[in-house]
Amino acid sequence: MGAVGNGIPLGELLGVLERRYPESSAQEWDAVGLVCGDPTRPVRSVLLAVDPVADVVDEAVELGVDLLLVHHPLLLRPVRSVRADDPKGAVVHRLVRAGIALHVLHTNADAARPGVSDALARVIGLDHLAPLAAAPSDPVDKHVVYVPEPDAERVVDAMAAAGAGEIGEYARCAFTAPGTQTFTPGPRASPAVGTVGERHTGPEARVEMVAPRRLRERVLSAVRAVHPYEEPAIDVLELAPWSSPRGLGRVGTLDTTVTVDQLAGVVAAALPFTHHGVRVAGDPSALVRRVAVCGGSGDSLLDAVRASGADAYVTADLRHHPVSELRERARGGPPHLLDVSHWASEWPWLQAAGDRLRADLEGVGTVEVNISRRRSDPWSLRVASPGGPVR
Repeated sequence: MGAVGNGIPLGELLGVLERRYPESSAQEWDAVGLVCGDPTRPVRSVLLAVDPVADVVDEAVELGVDLLLVHHPLLLRPVRSVRADDPKGAVVHRLVRAGIALHVLHTNADAARPGVSDALARVIGLDHLAPLAAAPSDPVDKHVVYVPEPDAERVVDAMAAAGAGEIGEYARCAFTAPGTQTFTPGPRASPAVGTVGERHTGPEARVEMVAPRRLRERVLSAVRAVHPYEEPAIDVLELAPWSSPRGLGRVGTLDTTVTVDQLAGVVAAALPFTHHGVRVAGDPSALVRRVAVCGGSGDSLLDAVRASGADAYVTADLRHHPVSELRERARGGPPHLLDVSHWASEWPWLQAAGDRLRADLEGVGTVEVNISRRRSDPWSLRVASPGGPVR
């Protein structure tokens, strides 16, 4: 389906998002996807925000957008009602009345490459990024097809059209090698080459291509449709799993070595204002070059941070006991911990996701992409304890 007026159908736009943030990569407990909205209605403008709170919905209504695209789920836990006098129900009613769809990209945006943690890493100057907790790769098959050499390219084309041979940013990836075929056609055979009852020997090509396991039947059907033989020789090998470039958190390196105190200043300057600011657990004068990050609540990754060899870890919602235990183990050394506002740690993803959405929609349809200017961090004041620190 093509563009509608000055936009594209919501269902088509969601398909674009699904390719970058597949719902299958979300955590099992999560609630991602379309909350409300008609997939057939056109989308001409989008607003990206962290939280689907009333203030952000007001902004969406004021801007007149057709889609509110948020990171945090509105209905994470099961509900029995969306009555209008309940805060969450009120959001649903307001959006429906205004004709605004609501779509959630949560842990599928966390795990994406690039995703939420990539955006946080980039704004504080990290490079050479890798996942802290890599997700397993999707199951992959290797298809090995034996085909007469003149037909090899036709088979490769058919397999590629069925989804085989896609590796990273490369398409139609295949390996071919020459060989020799031999067979004797039976009395009821109709051989494409050779003669019934006589042994045949001739040149043949071995074609190898990988494909996601979920496409197995599609790839096999494509081979059979173009292969000249009645009984094509096909091997399907299930490849061992390996780590994918997706996953939670990121670890990378700074261009130059800094102190923990200096890193805290960089983080504070890179993120939007919050009353939380940046809290540090560790030695402010310690040197830092390798840094781990996780947008949102990140203390579940503390073991992965230690295993990564990071000098410091930037995340949100760090709890007393996990932090205390890690610092006891570290005995004054790394990893040093920098705790920021949950909302602020995920805010850089909005601009990054908006830029990628604009790029993904080029040639598909004209959609205006807006970034929310409302601060949905819930904290409104911080009062420092009187006096100096107690040792």
